[in-house]
Amino acid sequence: MSAPTIDATASASARPASELVLPPIKWHAPIAYATVAALGLVVFGLLAPTGEHSTFAISTPRDFIQFTPFSVPSKLTAIILCLAALALAGVSFYETRRREKAGAWLPITYGFLMVFAFLVWAVAGKDSGLPLTGLLQGSLFLAIPLVFGALAGLLCERSGIINIAIEGQLLGGAFLAAVVATLTGSAYAGLIAAPVAGALVGLLLVLFSIKYVVNQIIVGVVLNVLVIGVTSYLFSTVLKENPDTWNNPPGLPVISIPVLSQIPIIGPVLFRQTALVYIMYVVVIVLQIMVFRSRWGLRLRSVGEHPKAADTVGIKVNRTRLRATVLGGAVAGLGGAFFTVAAGLAFGKEMTNGKGYIALAAMILGRWSPKGALAAALLFGFANNLQLQLSIIQTPIPSQIMLMTPYIVTIFAVAGLVGRVRPPAAEGIPYTK
Repeated sequence: MSAPTIDATASASARPASELVLPPIKWHAPIAYATVAALGLVVFGLLAPTGEHSTFAISTPRDFIQFTPFSVPSKLTAIILCLAALALAGVSFYETRRREKAGAWLPITYGFLMVFAFLVWAVAGKDSGLPLTGLLQGSLFLAIPLVFGALAGLLCERSGIINIAIEGQLLGGAFLAAVVATLTGSAYAGLIAAPVAGALVGLLLVLFSIKYVVNQIIVGVVLNVLVIGVTSYLFSTVLKENPDTWNNPPGLPVISIPVLSQIPIIGPVLFRQTALVYIMYVVVIVLQIMVFRSRWGLRLRSVGEHPKAADTVGIKVNRTRLRATVLGGAVAGLGGAFFTVAAGLAFGKEMTNGKGYIALAAMILGRWSPKGALAAALLFGFANNLQLQLSIIQTPIPSQIMLMTPYIVTIFAVAGLVGRVRPPAAEGIPYTK
């Protein structure tokens, strides 16, 4: 090294920390918080009619303890909630200015305040009110296929395989669950059969991706079309011709956990559900631990981030990807049982209605983690159920606006508003030794 280079390096290392160039501060999140809260203050509070009340019910007819529905002044409550949200936006500005992160409590609290302000405004003057417990209970139920689909995508993409075929895996699981449950007369038999269909689709995906090195996105789209075509053909030629024999599945019974199901609000929402919901709890917890706290999870993530390094230390990259993709397909197939045996419905053509693609968005919004995927799927389920509840009480809000909300949030998340979202480095890249 020459003398001038040594002198330049020494002077740079001796430079005071105060003179070091720091990266620019990103103001996207605090500006978004402040803008949404200000708009909410104007629309939900200042422009709302005076003298109206919003009624909410927190008990269900099956609760042991019955609570009287409560009412709040619509305009005043919305103003207070939006001002509190503006205060949190100020906290976000302060923390951002100090280059610190406030933590997950801030967006969660902010979202709760703004959602409740919207609900207060939406149900103002409605005598029937809004059942909060039913809203949350239905949101969790509608999120089931999204949670399983997002977990399936997570398992595949953490290993390096892009799974666009979640839609086909959900549909295949719904079809096989309905047929097996009808033939055996047992909804639980259909629940067991559903993962088989999803695993078969996952096996096709990984075989074409690894053995024949086909573009994984194209394979996923083709498999979706294939499953739609096969199930539609069988529905028209077999199931529709003799529905009592092939397409009349019994539904899963609602299981109430003693004591826990009687807790106000939380009990009916979490502990008065079908077996599929309880299975979902277990799967999310197990995968959260296995992916990030186990040797298996370390191997899984290594082949998705740096397959060559994983191969160097003796990890079978393609075998790991195959197992993870088949397991992911089985998880998605289990979620497909929601559409038939969990809901007590007969199979219908394309009845998944694009839920597999929504599950992919939930996976991205959840940053490829099981608990994040659960939270994102609950957001989608809440928006879906909320538009149903608001249409029942006949609010003037178009249902399409409510359905747009989670997609807008997802776009902002992917764009980096809530932090950098980075997929596994080697996803979609075939590995050849």
